[in-house]
Amino acid sequence: MRFIPVLFFCVCLFTRVDAQTHPDFWNDVQVIKQYDKIYAPPKNPILFTGSSSIRMWGNLAEQFRGYPVLNRGIGGAVTRDIDRYVADIILPYKPRQIVLYIGENDILTAPNGDTVFLAVQKLFQHIRAFLPDVPVAYISIKPSPSRAQFLPVATRANELIRDYLATQSGTAFIDIYPLMLDKKGNMRPELFREDKLHMKQEGYDIWYKKIRPFLVNQ
Repeated sequence: MRFIPVLFFCVCLFTRVDAQTHPDFWNDVQVIKQYDKIYAPPKNPILFTGSSSIRMWGNLAEQFRGYPVLNRGIGGAVTRDIDRYVADIILPYKPRQIVLYIGENDILTAPNGDTVFLAVQKLFQHIRAFLPDVPVAYISIKPSPSRAQFLPVATRANELIRDYLATQSGTAFIDIYPLMLDKKGNMRPELFREDKLHMKQEGYDIWYKKIRPFLVNQ
């Protein structure tokens, strides 16, 4: 019984969406480390990491049953945050594959898509410096209705990231962007929660179908 308050505290922090109190996410990372001490992560997992669209994928393990997936997203993170904590939330797991969704929060302040791309490129090169042979898959920045005004930045970043990864071995660019538009090219608010940013299960179902063929199976 003495561990119940600790478990409750860890779970509450781990599921926190915003990080305004701790913008560098140091506390979030410490909670993840404590969580790993209580619940051992799978050995050599397929590691999903990035921002809240990963963190809030609550049934990721259920959807990808049969795959040793591990969710280590951090809500509110921009690319430099994941880059800062590569040694904490990526390397210790010795992943067999890394799946990234990061960059969408960057578009809020980035002057252009090139800036977002450079941040993602830096993160990729940081990972490659330590894990040169581990496959890396990048999920394209999604078209969120609440961020419609930033979509030109997002589409430019997606294009640059796609073209860059095409020159790198062991990589994949998973383009979910067009799948989240209707036949006329319009955004689909019905895929999103009330904030028009975070997805409902219908959005994750689209992601699941697109991502699964890219996962390593051994």
